Order: sequence, then C-alpha cells, then structure tokens
Amino acid sequence: MLLRSLGPFAAHPEVAHVAIVLPAASAATPPDWLGQLLGGTVSLVAGGAERQQSVAAGLAALPAGCSVILVHDAARPFVERAVIDGVIAAARAGHSALAAVQLSDTLKQTAEDGRTVERTVPRKGLWRAQTPQGFPRQVLVAAHAAASSCAGHIDSPASDDAVLVERAGGRVVVVEDLATNFKITTADDLALAEAWAEHGGGAAR
Repeated sequence: MLLRSLGPFAAHPEVAHVAIVLPAASAATPPDWLGQLLGGTVSLVAGGAERQQSVAAGLAALPAGCSVILVHDAARPFVERAVIDGVIAAARAGHSALAAVQLSDTLKQTAEDGRTVERTVPRKGLWRAQTPQGFPRQVLVAAHAAASSCAGHIDSPASDDAVLVERAGGRVVVVEDLATNFKITTADDLALAEAWAEHGGGAAR
C-alpha cells in the first residue's frame, strides 16, 4: 500500500520532497524495500501516538522551501494524478483543500441504541473527506500550533488536517475525487483493493 501510495507523489514534477511518517521503530529500522527508496527527495520520519502528532512531525521535517504541503494517507493507494493536480492548484491559489466524494447514499441517524432510526439526513451538500489534502504551509503550521495550544480543551481529536484549519477559522474547499480512492481499513477493504489492482485499476505509477 505504501509503495502504491508513494508512487504518484514521488513521480509528480511539482512534489519536491516526500516525508514518510511511520511508527518510531519502523522509521529507525525500515525494511530493505523501503530503505532503498530513501535519500534525495524521500525521507523517513518517526510519528507520534496520534495522527495530529505524526503530521506535525512530517511537516517539521520538510525543507523550508516547500510552500505548499500535501497530506496523504498511505492507506489510500489508488489516488489519481488529476486529483493531486487539483489539490496542488487550490493550495497554490492560497486555499486549504481536500479531495472529497459527494455522497450519493441515503443517510440515517439513529437513536442512542444505535438501531432505531430517528431521522433521515439530507445529503445535499455532504461530502466524504479523502486525501490528499493540501495547504499553504503557513496555514497548516498555524493550524497545528493552534491545536497544540488547545490540547485538552477539545473533546474529539481531529480526524484530518482540514478539521484543524476549520477549527482555527480557516476556509477549506473541496476538490472532487473518485470513489476508487478509498481507504483500506478492514479486511474487506483489502480484498476489494487486491481485486481492483489485479484487474488493472489504480496501476502503480
């Protein structure tokens, strides 16, 4: 998954550096297949206990000249070049942006029992957030700094970096993505990804 996710970014002409954030033990002693890729424009960074800490570590490791920052989940190995282009373009224009898919399913909200439907949620204007997400560097740095200063005062951790920008009062725009840029979380997701890759979908680039 990591190699497939890395490929489109490492090959992109506008991506100057890629910081791969891993658990500390893996970053210290990477497997041979990953160690061979290091040096030049690819580096390894030890992450933290939470997503926010890991992204902050990766952000700090990037060269000072990187004025636009992209954050991508390695668990999304089928990202398309056009989506990366769109996110970069939005960030270069000064916007915070995220890849997203407009919802097409009917949404139901349940009661506390988790089974009884209380209402149908209108899906108009609802999007499923994906990655990559892109930001002007100073915006993302400021959002992480604000989040760190508020640690312990917010009930729920940030599920992505766009949330940090939103909480800091920033504006975030969506870049339309494909449903095939799905996140591999469960065994069923992995089986679907293997089938998709076997039939030529999301060819590694």
